Amino acid sequence: MTSVNTNYGASIALQNLNATNKALMETQNRINTGLKISGPKDNGAIYNIAQGMRADVQSLGAVQRSLDRTVSVVDTAIAAGTNVSDLLKEMKEKALAARDSTIDSTARNAYDTDFKALRDQITKTLANAAFDGSNLVNGGSNLTALANADGTSFITVTARNLSLGGSIVTLAATASISTAALASTALTTLETSLNNLNLSLSQLGTDAKKVNMHKTFVSKLVDELNNGIGNLVDADLARESANLQALQTKQQLGVQALSIANQSPQILMSLFR
Repeated sequence: MTSVNTNYGASIALQNLNATNKALMETQNRINTGLKISGPKDNGAIYNIAQGMRADVQSLGAVQRSLDRTVSVVDTAIAAGTNVSDLLKEMKEKALAARDSTIDSTARNAYDTDFKALRDQITKTLANAAFDGSNLVNGGSNLTALANADGTSFITVTARNLSLGGSIVTLAATASISTAALASTALTTLETSLNNLNLSLSQLGTDAKKVNMHKTFVSKLVDELNNGIGNLVDADLARESANLQALQTKQQLGVQALSIANQSPQILMSLFR
């Protein structure tokens, strides 16, 4: 029935066109943002899960920075410890030469001067073995790095005091080889110090490996979380592109259908001519 009060066909065509326009806007938004769920209105439950995972990714960024800093501090400590080991080996060579009772005083004084210069260089090396204010080999405290996104787990690197006269490098800060007897004593002390130092360096290397392994794990974890977020909220752009073409065609047809429905009253007018 055709009526001047109600154009039912036009109403249906308009509803369908509005639905098509809404779907078209959603598809265009997915293409523009690359997201099928860009807000809680799209899917509240999935959006909540994705936001929680994004928060974890951001927190793990702080963990990665903490681990990066720790790796740098440990690497600096290992470099300093290796240098100290080299210096002790040179000092051992000087002490062995000075132990010879047949050398004259001039040669002995030369060996002693070199020995003391190497001894003092150890102190300078350790004092400069700091990274970002942290020093693991000069009597500093242990280093603690973040290990998880909640800040409830940590990785600890144990500090080793390589200072002269300590429990590792037992050679005194005033050690000398000015006599054959002193050279003999220094030789024994240097042998013990080298053994202790090499053990400490191996322990630092183990700590460095531990931190690097966890750093690699955290990096992979971040990648997997980002991949999981993408699976939840990313749009399939190939599908959305095809859907866009279909909706644009449907929109054009909807406009034509509405135009045809709006011509119904004109047919009624023709009856009264």
